[in-house]
Amino acid sequence: MASSCFLRSSLFSSLPTNLPSRSDPLSLSFPKNLTCSIASKSIKRLAYSRRNLSEARSMATTASETFKEEKKRVEIFDTEENLAVELAKYTADLSDKYCKERGAFTVVVSGGSLIKSLRKLVEVDSIDWSKWHFFWVDERVVPKHHEDSNYKLAYDAFLSKVPIPPGNVYAINESLSAEAAADDYETCLKHLVKTGVLRLSESTGFPKFDLMLLGMGPDGHVASLFPGHGLCGERERWVASIADSPKPPSERITFTFPVINSSAHVGLVVCGSGKAEAVEAALKKSGSVPAGCVSAEEELVWFLDKPACSKL
Repeated sequence: MASSCFLRSSLFSSLPTNLPSRSDPLSLSFPKNLTCSIASKSIKRLAYSRRNLSEARSMATTASETFKEEKKRVEIFDTEENLAVELAKYTADLSDKYCKERGAFTVVVSGGSLIKSLRKLVEVDSIDWSKWHFFWVDERVVPKHHEDSNYKLAYDAFLSKVPIPPGNVYAINESLSAEAAADDYETCLKHLVKTGVLRLSESTGFPKFDLMLLGMGPDGHVASLFPGHGLCGERERWVASIADSPKPPSERITFTFPVINSSAHVGLVVCGSGKAEAVEAALKKSGSVPAGCVSAEEELVWFLDKPACSKL
């Protein structure tokens, strides 16, 4: 406190004491036409600067979109069986890469048909399952044994068949309300950042998962981010709750787009002709489907069977 008061005293004591008071007219004067000229030039410079800034922002947005497109590829397979085989190889390769580089592999999955497409991964012998950390991009707030539970779906078809340590499987606390469960899951993620299991994106400050595997609904929704829903525009939260899901059950938690798009790698896995229109809208940017907003920091790969891309 003493030093701050001394500094303030020194600053004010060094000021000139003969300044005019606020009510005194300034002794300096300019010709009226000169002040008008200066003001006019200043306004023009300001307008020019704003125009340049607007153009720069537009160019930056275009460059960003181009960069995202360069990091996206689309893989099309004759059958879902072939897709599942390639998806297993893709995931196993990334697992090997990150287990060697970081000593951990952070994987996020959705529910739905995606889990079925992971079946070939169980057959890969080279995976170091002990280093896997397993998460859900969204979950329904129901008991773990409930038929609508994404945990149950993943456990029955995948987790029960691979030796991932139970402590590395991060399910939600379904005994809480949707809002509290979302807060709890976000707190869990922040703890894992502190312990070094989970990275933060240097460019966004959101968690950076090594791999996020997503399915897509016929309406183009991903996670529990549905067309036209306000959560699609959430930019602050890591994990959000939803109480009015257009698809039952209504209460869920979901990762937000900033978290999804901060992932190093994202695989979007879509099969079946019933999703062909949404695939077209997402890839051709011809509609406002949430799947079209998905990106990745390093690479986004669409895994499609032929029926799913029949409208491309």
